[in-house]
Amino acid sequence: MRTANWSAGLAACAAALAAAVALAQPPGDPAKGADVYDDHCSECHVTQGVGQGPSLVGVVGRRAGAVPGFAYTAALKSSGVTWTPAELNLWLQGPGKLVPGTAMLETVSNPAQRRDLIAYLATLKR
Repeated sequence: MRTANWSAGLAACAAALAAAVALAQPPGDPAKGADVYDDHCSECHVTQGVGQGPSLVGVVGRRAGAVPGFAYTAALKSSGVTWTPAELNLWLQGPGKLVPGTAMLETVSNPAQRRDLIAYLATLKR
């Protein structure tokens, strides 16, 4: 029994630590994120209509694979992902890791740039 209690306590501490680290992350800078968008995203994604990739207007909070008129991969359409800031952070680290079979290959390896980009994407409202 003691081992089970210790394991449960350890798991609770790990979860609390993970939550504290997530809260300790500084917010992103949307102005810097616009530059990251230009460098990493604008070749394929547009903010008006559909480009090679879907529009990213309204992406934060949207279900993956939901922009009308864009031909998503079956993997992304069936992923069940909703683009929260946390999911976008994982996606930008490695789209194929989050959704195997996706067509997107671009990554943003720098954590500060990912935060900035996500902050910028959150400003793109319909």
